Amino acid sequence: MSRVACVGILVADVITKPVDIVPERGLLSHVDAIELYSGGNAMTAAINMRKMGIDSAIVGKVGEDMFGTFLEEKIKEFGVNTKGLKRDKKTQTSASIVLSASDGERTFLHCVGTNGTFSIDDIDWDVIGEAEFVFVTGTYLMDTFDGEQTARFLKKCKDMGKTTLLDVCWDAKERWAKLLDGAMPYIDIFMPSIDEAVKISGETEPDKIADVFFEKGVKRVVIKLGKKGAYLRESADAKSVIVPTYSKIKAVDTTGAGDSFCSGFITGLAKGLSFEECGLFANAVGTHCVMEKGATTGIKSYEEIRKFMEEYK
Repeated sequence: MSRVACVGILVADVITKPVDIVPERGLLSHVDAIELYSGGNAMTAAINMRKMGIDSAIVGKVGEDMFGTFLEEKIKEFGVNTKGLKRDKKTQTSASIVLSASDGERTFLHCVGTNGTFSIDDIDWDVIGEAEFVFVTGTYLMDTFDGEQTARFLKKCKDMGKTTLLDVCWDAKERWAKLLDGAMPYIDIFMPSIDEAVKISGETEPDKIADVFFEKGVKRVVIKLGKKGAYLRESADAKSVIVPTYSKIKAVDTTGAGDSFCSGFITGLAKGLSFEECGLFANAVGTHCVMEKGATTGIKSYEEIRKFMEEYK
């Protein structure tokens, strides 16, 4: 039985570093490294949670290609349940070229691939039935599953008694609330970044943003604030809390930082931590992510991260 089912996108990340200036068309620039890593919100979260001792399952789709084989082998390497992972012969695996700058900030070139064809018909409901928590992550990059299918899926999860969580990606198509509103009543914990939350809500202040989400039916709100930490609010009537992050730690690569935060938060829930304690632990997990190249490389065991938190109080 898997405590957490991670439903959403898997991506092969080709990370190039350092890229501080993109060469002019037709020219060449030298970099220190070009490396292949596993990525994508659902895959990152599933691997991270396994590294922290939480049983996890992946529910998503990859292609019958080199990238798809790499991702499947990588996720099996960490002991993630892959029963819910589908292979598609018609569409290539989703992939990104990640241009990582010297300061850790990154720019992406992205091919949607199989994440765009993933649908509710690809869901293995036995995997969902075995999970306590269902984490949908990658909204706005799943062209078929986004919108009505996501709402229908989450409603069924709630009918099955599951705790549901959802995180989003940047919506380059600017659909935002229009695409997500139908799913809001079935989200127990909504976990966007501040930039995404502003776009979805139409507000700019965290408290007002959360008010909008509560009005639409979300039960609890977590907003990732980057270097400022995270905003937490357990209900419409509750007072908000901002938990600080570890600003003195220098970022090497921010790829997967938001996904790592979410995986840390869910790990905290599975460990029985309070809502605020989950936020503090999630910040520590996100910090570990940015200390190494790749979305999952820097993640340590639950005990090691707790020790880090004690040392950096």
